[in-house]
Amino acid sequence: MLTKNDKNIGTLIHLSAFFSFIFPFGSVIGPLIMWVISKDKSDYLNRNGVEAINFNLSYTLYIFILGLLMFPFAFGAFFNNIRNMESFDDYHFNLHFNVDNFFGLFSVGSLIGIIAFVRFLLIIVAAIKANRGEVYNYPLAINFMKDKN
Repeated sequence: MLTKNDKNIGTLIHLSAFFSFIFPFGSVIGPLIMWVISKDKSDYLNRNGVEAINFNLSYTLYIFILGLLMFPFAFGAFFNNIRNMESFDDYHFNLHFNVDNFFGLFSVGSLIGIIAFVRFLLIIVAAIKANRGEVYNYPLAINFMKDKN
């Protein structure tokens, strides 16, 4: 039987992912700390903690990969300007984005923004489900950690 305290702690495990707004990697560290403190209290808290940690680790990995994909687009215009210059004497840097660089930056940047918004919504949904006594399985979460069961 789940107690109200277990449901509240389960909710806080998911909401602790918002620590990422306060310090770097807070979305992983917050749920990890909450999980370590409460994992032995009940199977419900253990499963909620593992789900939250797996989702936030997956999210961090996805954003890191998209950031790496964004790197060539971000510096493409700069390197095109450097390549086309004849000498450093009397050089005036004119940043002219060609369509390829702008489209790439906009596409990857938009994708990162959409993923961040969806992450925000999924954390809220998981917190609501945890408050109802349910364990929420995040979509597209990689199972880095397995629960005991």
